[in-house]
Amino acid sequence: MSRKQIHKVSSKERAQILDEFWTMIALLESKDEVRNFFKDLLSASESLMLARRLQIAKLLLAGWGYDRIEEKLKTGPTTIASVHRWLESGFGGYSSALPKLKREMQRRDRVEERRQEESVPLSSAWMRKRYPMHYLLTNILLEDKSLIPPKKLHH
Repeated sequence: MSRKQIHKVSSKERAQILDEFWTMIALLESKDEVRNFFKDLLSASESLMLARRLQIAKLLLAGWGYDRIEEKLKTGPTTIASVHRWLESGFGGYSSALPKLKREMQRRDRVEERRQEESVPLSSAWMRKRYPMHYLLTNILLEDKSLIPPKKLHH
């Protein structure tokens, strides 16, 4: 595919093309759709490059210094500086997306932890899963923490 110089594309055409691109991404409904779309769109190295930028942003937001990030991700200081600059003065994309990613990864960790607990025979988690009707009230309370009455404070 030939490259078109950005300054030769009119601002109206650029806005239309980018609007269609952002809309197409927003319409993807599942992780599989997103993965397949980007596998078709990007080369393996381009995908990895973008994913590494997210890793750099996460580490910068976690307070890591450039040297530690360079050592961990085997990336150059210029790339780290670019991501840092986008974090500081960009459009807020990293800042809004990364907390969502963190919540999702924590949710996945909890699900995996629960799966591991449920796989241990005769554990309470295994029993609740194996005999759900016997543990119906317990399971309901564990699913919806708002149903558990607050503890009263003793004076």
